[in-house]
Amino acid sequence: MTKPLCSTGLRWLWLAVVVVILDLGSKFLIMGHFQLGESMPLIPHLNLAYAQNHGAAFSFLADKGGWQRWFFAVIALVIVIALIVLMYRGNAKQKINNIAYAMIIGGALGNLFDRTYHGFVVDFIDFYVDSWHFATFNLADSFICIGAALVVLEGFLAKPNATAKSKG
Repeated sequence: MTKPLCSTGLRWLWLAVVVVILDLGSKFLIMGHFQLGESMPLIPHLNLAYAQNHGAAFSFLADKGGWQRWFFAVIALVIVIALIVLMYRGNAKQKINNIAYAMIIGGALGNLFDRTYHGFVVDFIDFYVDSWHFATFNLADSFICIGAALVVLEGFLAKPNATAKSKG
């Protein structure tokens, strides 16, 4: 017997769509208004700076000749499918987990689009302190990190059923 989709975590997939729209919209704005390598101060310690990442986080494997593009694309697809399955098996009321999964899915799909369409991921957020610059990243990366943090946070929060059972 299948359960109605609106009672599953899939009810939260709208958030993944919002993340993809925000991510791709911001990347197209950067590509349309910046030259590669161009940087513009936004606020203290934060620049907009157009960069292309041919690898993964921190440009991991960026210089390996192109095979990594498809490797990271497959990893993104596997993660998206796994999270969709978890959302389907879960309950729509598990808000933190579903929001986290949707953010990760949206971020993964945004970067997946870049890899398959452009051959690289568009990055543009440059955080720095004095002369030290963190790796340039994008909104998809931010949503993935926030989603992962929410998954960890959810693991630390007390489960109502577990608390009730331990008292009984």
